[in-house]
Amino acid sequence: MATKQQSQFIRWFKDISIHDVSLVGGKNASLGEMYRQLTKKGVNIPNGFAITADAYWEFLRTTGMDKTIKSELHGLDTRDINNLEKTGKKIRAMILAAPFPKEIEKQVLLAYKILGKNGKRASVAVRSSATAEDLPDASFAGQQETYLNIFGQKELLVAVKKCIASLFTDRAISYRETKGFQHHKVALSVTIQEMVRSDIGSSGVLFTVDTESGFSGVVLINSSYGLGEYVVKGRVTPDQFYVFKEGVAKGKKAVISKILGTKEVKLVYGKSGGTKQEKVKQGARNSFSISDDDIVTLTKWAMIIEKHYGCPQDIEWVKDGKTGKLYIVQARPETVKSLGNHSVIERYHLKKQGKELLRGVSVGQKIGVGKVRVIDTPAKMKQFKPGEVLVTRITDPDWEPIMRIASAIVTEQGGKTSHAAIVSRELGVPCIVGAKKARSICKTGSPVTVSCAEGDEGVVYKGALPFEVKKTTITNLPKTKTKIMMNIGDPDNAFALSALPHDGIGLAREEFIFSNFIRIHPLALIHYHKLKDKKAKKKIADMTRGYKKKSDYCVDKLAEGIARIAVATYDKPVIIRLSDFKTNEYATLIGGKEFEPKEENPMLGWRGASRYYSKEYKEAFRLECEAIKKVRDDWGLTNVIVMVPFCRTPEEGKKVLKTMASFGLKQGENGLQVYVMCEIPSNVVLADDFAKLFDGFSIGSNDLTQLVLGVDRDSASVSHVYDENNEAVKTLIRQVIKTVHKHKKKIGICGQAPSDYPKFAEFLVREGIDSISLNPDTVVETKKRVAALEKTLGRKGNKTHKPFLGLVVALGMMAAGIMALGAGCVGPTDDIVMQTNNYVSPSQIRERAIEKITEQKEEELAKHQSVFEDNTFADLTLSYPSTWATKRWPNGIVFENKQTGEYVSLFQQLVDHPVAEDKKERIAIAGKDAWKFQDTIGGIDTTSTIMIVEISKDEDSVLELNGNGEEFQRILDSIIFVGDGNDSWNHWDVREKRVCVQMITYAKASDDASCQLFSTPCDVPDSWQVCDSSDLEAEE
Repeated sequence: MATKQQSQFIRWFKDISIHDVSLVGGKNASLGEMYRQLTKKGVNIPNGFAITADAYWEFLRTTGMDKTIKSELHGLDTRDINNLEKTGKKIRAMILAAPFPKEIEKQVLLAYKILGKNGKRASVAVRSSATAEDLPDASFAGQQETYLNIFGQKELLVAVKKCIASLFTDRAISYRETKGFQHHKVALSVTIQEMVRSDIGSSGVLFTVDTESGFSGVVLINSSYGLGEYVVKGRVTPDQFYVFKEGVAKGKKAVISKILGTKEVKLVYGKSGGTKQEKVKQGARNSFSISDDDIVTLTKWAMIIEKHYGCPQDIEWVKDGKTGKLYIVQARPETVKSLGNHSVIERYHLKKQGKELLRGVSVGQKIGVGKVRVIDTPAKMKQFKPGEVLVTRITDPDWEPIMRIASAIVTEQGGKTSHAAIVSRELGVPCIVGAKKARSICKTGSPVTVSCAEGDEGVVYKGALPFEVKKTTITNLPKTKTKIMMNIGDPDNAFALSALPHDGIGLAREEFIFSNFIRIHPLALIHYHKLKDKKAKKKIADMTRGYKKKSDYCVDKLAEGIARIAVATYDKPVIIRLSDFKTNEYATLIGGKEFEPKEENPMLGWRGASRYYSKEYKEAFRLECEAIKKVRDDWGLTNVIVMVPFCRTPEEGKKVLKTMASFGLKQGENGLQVYVMCEIPSNVVLADDFAKLFDGFSIGSNDLTQLVLGVDRDSASVSHVYDENNEAVKTLIRQVIKTVHKHKKKIGICGQAPSDYPKFAEFLVREGIDSISLNPDTVVETKKRVAALEKTLGRKGNKTHKPFLGLVVALGMMAAGIMALGAGCVGPTDDIVMQTNNYVSPSQIRERAIEKITEQKEEELAKHQSVFEDNTFADLTLSYPSTWATKRWPNGIVFENKQTGEYVSLFQQLVDHPVAEDKKERIAIAGKDAWKFQDTIGGIDTTSTIMIVEISKDEDSVLELNGNGEEFQRILDSIIFVGDGNDSWNHWDVREKRVCVQMITYAKASDDASCQLFSTPCDVPDSWQVCDSSDLEAEE
């Protein structure tokens, strides 16, 4: 405890450094550090001073509150919301009623007078700065209060006292308990800082990493009108910008993404102090709240701050509406994604989609399932139950105690950088913000699925939908000479996928950006005023809000989509394929029907290269060229390579290159490379001519197979003929690789075959292909396989490896010895022919060795185990084969071998089984009582034995495992219990057949019938009733 010294109660920013956290808290230490070190580098920081932690301790000591508070918080269970609320309220009231020591009051008012220039009363912001705040492993986002536009001595002292009291809000107490901070060791310093007139300007939050993926190559900025509290608290949906760091460092205005927020209201100064809310005029809502120059300046400052502190930052900024100057008012370490485990990539995937209820901005990349609980005010928090989906207006951090027990969160307002969004990410809870009318659409008690796994937009679906979690472990993978690249369609996934060990993007399709981001036919934008379709015209008007020239919308959105992919791998090549819609697909875009002819066979019609130079589409192609030029020249993403699809003849190739050049996209200029798709037999036959025009080739195995074999790949009737492994297809691929290499050009493949068929990928490596582009989920395993294959085959794949050469020589000598032994005993008989047939060629030896190595690799992989840990319904850890898939639901999980059908299902038992106790074997699982039995399932022809184990967790809770196969016992033996958790569903969900997962269920057709076994409750016929142990008693 500090003794009373005048110098200890007040510290000006100029006298504070980052090493003073224990004295002034994280926020003040950061402000002082930046004021001292970074203002000289051009970063503007408003001046101010800190009321130190010593003043806080002196305040508590002289009033006797230190002992009282410690006593009140001792043994407090923060899960008891009623008790938490009561205790917090009592402590806060006690602080507000207590008088400040005279010496502290004197020093605070003197410093305030100095801060006010020329004797004027300064308008200040009063903020909290906890001594444990903003440490690298805890965000403390919004745990204490901020008071803005405070002026006057009396008002200042009241605001300071309120700030101190906010250390004991319900959410702050709960947060410290969760993070393991002892209450009596956390003090509060208070920031007193000059206000900037952002009430008539703008303000917001920025992060030096992408908040969803942790990708460090961008700065994310949120901005809105007025004071920044509304952005922080999620009261408004702000403008959103992504900025490419390297581009800005090169002097480019690399604002690669802009999303216009709704910004309906703003927070401004009140006439007599404090703040008030005002509506934002429609014209201002339709415009961005800051300029590109502002965005670039903020990005430069963000990079300076990040470099100074040596870690990703969460920064608050303001813009003075009078002077136009920008300021930084807070910087703290980003505490979620930057500290995450980047060695494991976890991807959530919905197994099926249901009825869509609403959309919003996704926070996180997970999926949550549960029953809705609509809560309008904090007073109703007591109603919330673990595992429910929280639906409310805004996710203010006051709600943190129930946020942590929610399966998902949905709010009507807010943005990606609000305090609530930060806490949601830290808790690992999927959250959708800015979902309009969520409280009226979602009904309390109804099951929903909240998906944040579909890009920037989150979706709420009706019902509990099945989903799976795919985990990819990134290890020190061997390097391969064959480049392993990725196919990416959705730009929203690019940042998350950047962590995969790949060599670039082998295929990025513009069609995905057109159909999901732009959604409007480019000619409909160019000829907007001439459109006949009134409905389409209205849609376009709504979507292009803020664009006077509608075609600019297409250029901007296409450029943004391409840039997100290119930025994610800016140190590697990114091959962007120009649009390759068919006429029937183009017609589905908004306004497209007016510009597209109807064709009998669109697959072979007006598509690809033939559109770009045609007079009917040329002006629309100009928009594509302008977008790519913007990405490369204006934003500095020169890693973008352009690829021309479906180019039938070299003459067409020349026309396309000439058209591109006329729109400012000239081959060779600023390092621009242009590739061509090899997907038509003419591309192979005339490969010499195409190689003279283009810088590289990419084999499209889908279309090439279709055209070589004359098969419609969409026809089920001839699907059995469609096969990339057909020798005709492989012969052409072999031929074109050889021809392209003769011209010293690069050739890769971007079709589906290498992802689906590992042996096809091996064929390509043997033929010496330069790159293979795959679906992201197959990159790691294919890279391992290719590395092993290259090691086997040698440097180029078709040279003889020395060990094989030695083996061939040894076999040759052995054969010569055998022949010598029989030289005088046999003549030219059939036996000699048989010897010839047994001859093993070097290529056969190589193939057998490859097969053996592949088998060994697969056997090794099968032995690898992954660890599942749960602290919600099971409170245990267990090991399962890494090759198995997983599928979760609110109180259960299935581990499944997709190839063999073997599975193990673990869940909270909702309905007990009608099986007599004497039919069960009593066993112990990790120290807990358990019962084991088995039964059969199936029909007359096929039956399967199912093993069932029931583990007693407590008097009211039973865990069940059921499954088949050899792994069941191994998984059972690996179980270790770790604690207690919560469940989400109950037995009525089983009885009413709402659970559609592998959960063994007995049911009967009538009261007199016998109970039969079903794989899932959903399999039980509607008219049947579910059996439990009471049915066993009825039978006896």
